Amino acid sequence: MSDSIDSFNIFNTGCSIRHPIKIAIQAIVQVCFIFALTHAFAAESEPAAKPYRPTLSNPADLSVPGWLELEFGTQRIKGGEDKWRDSYPVLAKLAFSENWGVLLGSELAVQRTDISDQVFKGNGDTLFVIKHRIPTATDGSAFGIELGYKSPTANDTIGSGQPDQILNGIYSTEIAGHDIDLNIGVTHVGGVADGIDANLYSWAVAAGRNLNEQWGVFGELSGTGQQGNSATSQFMAGCTYNLSKRVVLDAGASAGLTPASQEWTLFAGVTALLGKVW
Repeated sequence: MSDSIDSFNIFNTGCSIRHPIKIAIQAIVQVCFIFALTHAFAAESEPAAKPYRPTLSNPADLSVPGWLELEFGTQRIKGGEDKWRDSYPVLAKLAFSENWGVLLGSELAVQRTDISDQVFKGNGDTLFVIKHRIPTATDGSAFGIELGYKSPTANDTIGSGQPDQILNGIYSTEIAGHDIDLNIGVTHVGGVADGIDANLYSWAVAAGRNLNEQWGVFGELSGTGQQGNSATSQFMAGCTYNLSKRVVLDAGASAGLTPASQEWTLFAGVTALLGKVW
């Protein structure tokens, strides 16, 4: 990560954080780090974490009902709308049942360098998602629907300053030992320039498999399309390591496939099943 993020202090971003949701997310992040250090080895009888990160596509399945699960990572992006963008994405997940749950996410300690080499620091917008899993008659397959709202909690040098509404459809299945997740979505973008359609369409297909009890690999193709804007697409690949059933590490990279896409991204993170809420 950039040396300009002083001592990796992800909360010292040069801006005042007043949003209560962000304060709560940051507190959970600290708990997650403590948990990962003290619960590296879990009993076989304990439930397992279900990572969504780092792929753009989500599986239809939710996290373990009644358990708080948190994902946290670090990433460096080159290209796209900026020269560089460093940040720490975070996502909290809580399922009420096998078929209903909520997600709450943001992007902490964003530092972006625009094409004129001007640097901006702050925290990202806040995303709230309601998720519904739709089981099928086929074992290992399910549909999913995500309805999301992006609250413009970021300052206008980091975010658009406008709310977005998100609808995402999911189909997950298993083929020859590979977990396959297909996502197709549309985002109604709150802030767009003249001549650009407000609807941004997205797609992603990811495949992953376990190599053994600890290691797994994954790959993903994804892209976006928007009338009046150039299409983007990227390929992502990486690996996962099960530190325990409740703590999963990940790392990898992505590369843009069109001129309008980000050139590349490097990332690493952790998913931790923190504890039972009820």
